[in-house]
Amino acid sequence: MYFKLKRAMDLTIVLILCPLWVPLMAVLAILVKATSRGSVFFIQKRIGINRKNFMIYKFRSMYINAPKDVPTHLLENPKAYVTPIGRFLRKSSLDELPQIINIIRGEISLVGPRPALWNQDDLIAEREKLGANAIPVGLTGLAQIKGRDDLSLQEKAIYDGEYAIKMNLWLDIRILFSTVICVIRGRGVKQ
Repeated sequence: MYFKLKRAMDLTIVLILCPLWVPLMAVLAILVKATSRGSVFFIQKRIGINRKNFMIYKFRSMYINAPKDVPTHLLENPKAYVTPIGRFLRKSSLDELPQIINIIRGEISLVGPRPALWNQDDLIAEREKLGANAIPVGLTGLAQIKGRDDLSLQEKAIYDGEYAIKMNLWLDIRILFSTVICVIRGRGVKQ
């Protein structure tokens, strides 16, 4: 089954890139800690494969007084809650780097639908109709290269469902390379 090959690919890539991501994570952790009070990591309940709950890791990009479990775009004045280093982390997508921990633990894959918040019932329900809840969630996915934050929840779910149907090694490789290009260009990223 492709899930086993995906898992092997995830671990291989993470191990090969270890000399790059370990020092980068150390530097970013120091910057987060040195520039604002609070933990280095932001830990939040998310929904994984088969609607199973797990805790996702990110670099903390918001001040500690920010409302919990509210997507940034739904906040009244989101910029007031995002730290200066947090703006950089979000724009560069480096806030997602600690999810390597989730990949190593087998909770997410490199490629798959982005893990929904535990309270995003509408997105979870749409994904259920399209079979996208039955596959591993990922660090990046088809919706991220097709528009990311510029997409509606329904559009994201449609791309997640399309990925669930077409999931294969070549598509995963294409998504990974396209993600790098999207991150470099800063495409589809909103505060």
